[in-house]
Amino acid sequence: MTGYNLISLKDMIEELGEDKTREILSSFSCPLNPDVEIFLKNTAILFDKQHLSATHLVFASYKQENQIAGYFTLAQKAFTISNSRKPHTSKISNSLMKKITKYGTYDNHSEFHTIPALLIAQLGRNFGCGDSKNKLISGDELLKIACTKVWDIQRVFSGKHVYIECENKPKLIDFYTSNGFVQFGTRLLDADEKDISGEYLVQMLKDLKAAYSTKASPKPPKKQS
Repeated sequence: MTGYNLISLKDMIEELGEDKTREILSSFSCPLNPDVEIFLKNTAILFDKQHLSATHLVFASYKQENQIAGYFTLAQKAFTISNSRKPHTSKISNSLMKKITKYGTYDNHSEFHTIPALLIAQLGRNFGCGDSKNKLISGDELLKIACTKVWDIQRVFSGKHVYIECENKPKLIDFYTSNGFVQFGTRLLDADEKDISGEYLVQMLKDLKAAYSTKASPKPPKKQS
């Protein structure tokens, strides 16, 4: 095993057709987060067709066959942040606030800055492959690949931040914090987000320009044989 292969869902559909693609996606299993599994199997193709999001599949070799190790979904979705420290808004330092807000627009009435950025909307490992102790990819590796993809996109266009929204669970927050994300606020749940516990999602961002060299894209992690 020399590494991971990244394939966009769009390219897979164009090459193999939708029926074969759905067959491949059916092997994905994520019992720790059923929403991640349901999205990939039932929604990802539709959202890709409607240009609402773009899903990317990470493949690895297992028993001499290419298997889905994990996937992530990216979406262009602006977030809001406020200097006033209102409830469900910013929890970051003034210096970081200044760095972030220069990329957005300010509304005097609401006192919110609106920042366009790429959202990692879905991130999930496949528990349907590998043995019970060793999965084909770690969460850290999958998140790094997702951030690398975002940085490649930003180097062509603009921006330097990527953000996520997760449930207010210490394990999730610690995972993203350990990977360089900083909490900047929270977002109240939408009416259709009924399967999420709590009243809000924690919002966390990462400065990719600070994390990666501007001279070259970071290399995705390699899986050891």
